[in-house]
Amino acid sequence: MVSKPPAGDPVQDAPQVAPPQHAAAGLPAVTHTLKIAQAQMGVRRTARTLLKVNQKDGFDCPGCAWPEGDKRHVAEFCENGAKAVAEEATLRRVTPDFFAAHPVADLATRSGYWLGQQGRITQPMYLAEGGDRYEAVTWERAFAIIAEELRALSSPDEALFYTSGRTSNEAAFLLQLFAREFGTNNLPDCSNMCHESSGSALNETIGIGKGSVSLEDLHQADLIVVAGQNPGTNHPRMLSALEKAKAAGARIISVNPLPEAGLEKFKNPQTPQGMLKGAPLTDLFLQIRIGGDQALFRLLNKLIIETEGAVDREFVREHTHGYEEFAAAARAADWDETLAATGLTRAEIERALEMVLASQRTIVCWAMGLTQHKHSVPTIREVVNLLFLRGAIGRPGAGVCPVRGHSNVQGDRTMGIFERPAPAFLDALDKEFGIVSPRHHGYDVVRSIQALRDGEAKVFFAMGGNFVGATPDTEVTEAAMRRARLTVHVSTKLNRSHAVTGTRALILPTLGRTDKDVQKSGKQFVTVEDSMGLVHASRGNLPPASPHLLSEPAIVARMARAVLGAASATPWEEFEKDYATIRDRIARVVPGFQDFNARLAANPGGFALPHGPRDERRFPTATGKANFTAAPVEYPKVPEGRLLLQTLRSHDQYNTTIYGLDDRYRGIKGGRRVVLVHPADAAELGLADGAYTDLVSEWTDGSERRAPGFRVVHYPTARGCAAAYYPETNVLVPLESTADVSNTPASKSVIVRLEQSQSA
Repeated sequence: MVSKPPAGDPVQDAPQVAPPQHAAAGLPAVTHTLKIAQAQMGVRRTARTLLKVNQKDGFDCPGCAWPEGDKRHVAEFCENGAKAVAEEATLRRVTPDFFAAHPVADLATRSGYWLGQQGRITQPMYLAEGGDRYEAVTWERAFAIIAEELRALSSPDEALFYTSGRTSNEAAFLLQLFAREFGTNNLPDCSNMCHESSGSALNETIGIGKGSVSLEDLHQADLIVVAGQNPGTNHPRMLSALEKAKAAGARIISVNPLPEAGLEKFKNPQTPQGMLKGAPLTDLFLQIRIGGDQALFRLLNKLIIETEGAVDREFVREHTHGYEEFAAAARAADWDETLAATGLTRAEIERALEMVLASQRTIVCWAMGLTQHKHSVPTIREVVNLLFLRGAIGRPGAGVCPVRGHSNVQGDRTMGIFERPAPAFLDALDKEFGIVSPRHHGYDVVRSIQALRDGEAKVFFAMGGNFVGATPDTEVTEAAMRRARLTVHVSTKLNRSHAVTGTRALILPTLGRTDKDVQKSGKQFVTVEDSMGLVHASRGNLPPASPHLLSEPAIVARMARAVLGAASATPWEEFEKDYATIRDRIARVVPGFQDFNARLAANPGGFALPHGPRDERRFPTATGKANFTAAPVEYPKVPEGRLLLQTLRSHDQYNTTIYGLDDRYRGIKGGRRVVLVHPADAAELGLADGAYTDLVSEWTDGSERRAPGFRVVHYPTARGCAAAYYPETNVLVPLESTADVSNTPASKSVIVRLEQSQSA
């Protein structure tokens, strides 16, 4: 039976704590999935919807970018994917009456959990200058307001067009086309906050900012290294691939500051054996200190070089550049420094080396635990150096595997959502549409916030996402957003960003992945690109949540017509009418998409984009070869009496969307304001389990930021390290604390002190 949304925010003052679990999925996952799905959708709608998730004739799960094999299970989804689908396909509705009853000031006091639980937004809503609450507005008036504000700007670069990774290829292509025809490259996206470091490192080293492996490669690997990643919560379907690899003889090394249930044992709910016993996954757990990964991989590379016959000399000679300089840097790696940086023992590192040397086919997977540090880019380069030494790229069962989180974040970048576009892409776009795209670089996420703060940007448009909730330095970001003349959010549901507005604000409700999309030419579908470069269709099957919704492509097309007017020769109306016409243009602009529509028709499961390093060991770098790199080893130095904090998700969470207040695998129930601290560190700081503390971050300029009222949980973290959930801890991350090169917020290495809290 469908339940009503909560009337008030639940109390989170006293979360319950139990020991962490040591296995993921199984019967508890099935039970929890059905409970949440039925509460949001009801029994019949649950069956109708979940059986279409990730099917060839169904819709792509909005929960993550993990790929599907050619042969699909009947239930091709995980617990957290089902939660994401249930939240979107919910029968709960947010109507104009809701906004009439809840002024913006009231919405600003609510938690993200409460806001998200209210349901789907049914009509366009407008907050007028001086108004205290949103009111219903027609689509025509909404687009006129956007046009009025954009045309009033002194420069197109005073506008920001943000994209969330849920956005389809078709909508993303149209948005970047509109922005560039309007005259700006200000196209920040969620990749700026997650895998920008991966793209920066991989573009330099292998010539393409994407992973080089397929699902089949994982199944064929001898060794899989999972570093800085928690697939049990963030990419649960990856566990099936790891289970299959293990069954074929692969070994797994997990490198992480926290032990994670999903990497200990996987209880596959698709099989009786899995449900009953489960499959152990990790063979070697390296509980590394936060930020010590570059030091670890540098020392492993030194040891590989010093081991007779361990380096793939033919690959190095034929396909790489910069080996001698890199090797000199690697040989200088120091055992004592590495042990201090990593917190590991010599025996653990030697065991890891043995496993690397025994493997002919090695894959390294990683996620935010590697990408959100000051030295993330050189860390990922060092990972790539290891694979180069072993010739472990461009052959079956080997390669790089950055595991993307959002379902089409990789596709959006492929479509041109990037503040620093390649000249060749702009040349092709201009030739196809007869426009003149700006060539100067635009703003990424951090620079966009700074531009709003400094009055350099005045209009903020977001295609999906929860920008305010996802970004660092919450107080600075919210103050910056409130300086905008107009904020616009294309959304399916409420989130914090709708309560932090510019002088004027619009909420434009859109179709979700689960919704049928019917335009003038008939039923439409959109496409996405998964984490391994496969492009496939997504078709919703549910009646839209309201007759007043527009699709994302329709919103961009109508906005473009309102803003650009008759001066634009781009056929925006045609694009809205038939998405196949958008794909025809993509095919002529974006490499790898030739015959886009025909290939989709011929391949219901999708098709793989070309990838030079993977397909033919061709590396389109500046040197024309795979580039070894050498950088000084870095790791965080933490003053005495402080801890190094990483921000992370709970199991009842997807990015900033909060499904519930529990973190089942870590033993947390009924609250999110907890900080996980090693018992020995807590003892040194005089913090009992159950005590309440304020988290105070310290930045290099002497400034401090405070997150009050966190319950201390004694937990088996790496020594000197702590962990707490975002977005509650985003307030602690300075806007200027970013990764070198990529400018990604350094949310995984925040120096904090813990002070006694007045909360109880």
